[in-house]
Amino acid sequence: MVKKTGGNVEHVVTMRDVAKAAGMSVKTVSNVVNDYEFVSQATRDKVNKAIAELGYTLNMSARNLRKGQTGIIGLAIPDLQMPYFAQLSSLIIAEAKKVGLRVIVEPTQYSREGELEALHGTQQTMLDGLIYSPLELGQDDVDQLDVEYPLVLIGERIFTDAVDHIATENVEGAKRATQYLLKTGCRHVAVVGVHPGEKVGSAALRYRGYLEALEEFGVDFDDRLVAASIMWHRSDGVRAMNALLDSGVDVDGVVALNDMLASGVMHAIQMRGLRIPEDVSVVGFDNSDDSQFLSPSLTSIAPGLEAVARLSVKVLKERIDGHDPNAGCPGKKIFRKVSSSLVVRQSTRQLGDSLIF
Repeated sequence: MVKKTGGNVEHVVTMRDVAKAAGMSVKTVSNVVNDYEFVSQATRDKVNKAIAELGYTLNMSARNLRKGQTGIIGLAIPDLQMPYFAQLSSLIIAEAKKVGLRVIVEPTQYSREGELEALHGTQQTMLDGLIYSPLELGQDDVDQLDVEYPLVLIGERIFTDAVDHIATENVEGAKRATQYLLKTGCRHVAVVGVHPGEKVGSAALRYRGYLEALEEFGVDFDDRLVAASIMWHRSDGVRAMNALLDSGVDVDGVVALNDMLASGVMHAIQMRGLRIPEDVSVVGFDNSDDSQFLSPSLTSIAPGLEAVARLSVKVLKERIDGHDPNAGCPGKKIFRKVSSSLVVRQSTRQLGDSLIF
């Protein structure tokens, strides 16, 4: 903290100044500001009073360097322009700030090389740990996650007990979305955004949830209602939905595997003069901020991003500080699956008065 003194000379308030004002040693002041356990309340009160009077601010950078830490973590995500990843990044940055960490976001741009660089590049020397969301790496790349720094994996491209992992309910979420359409009377439910041949990943897991719902409701599977799309942008949703409508197959409901696809799907439906939800109901996935502002507003799966952000930062911070976050099974890595919910809006027929199914 820079403080003006007589003669307009600037003076930086140091821990030594606080110690002098409080009548304590520098070591005692350090123990208080670092919240060491064995300090009396009377001592804490004296030191905190001096800190308040002098306007002292702890130099976090210096403290972290003394600990061998930078106070900076990395966040590797595919694309900041995708609402899902933009929202997740914002939430992680906010959670990190609460525990005194700053975040460097590295978009890997749907590139295997970019994802490997995020793991093994020279920038890791300035980071205390990494929250990592790959799309191009797969199950055969588990050995790439063998790094010397704290790492938390998010997403569903790789499953391993070698690193801490925070996942979302992809199968359950897509199943819940499909079930809702079937419960509201749809019988020709299409799915948009499938990745042909994919075994592990968000697309594969969400497609599995769609299939499980059809089976449970006794609805025959029709491969004509499966629309593939490697990318999940609005234009891809338009293209996929137009192809479905051009094929002549009956469609009265659509499960889009993310909200951007759903936005494109809705545009294509409306451009054909069809009504949503009277002619075709649409459900998205991610419950992005934009979903409630579409016309009609979009029913969507909320994957629990707030919990993903909170847990991933919590686990990473504990690893950085040398603590084991897995109190129940010390020595083992964390695996948590965050619960999802269906937020019902205007793009689907209503089922009762409940907004959450």
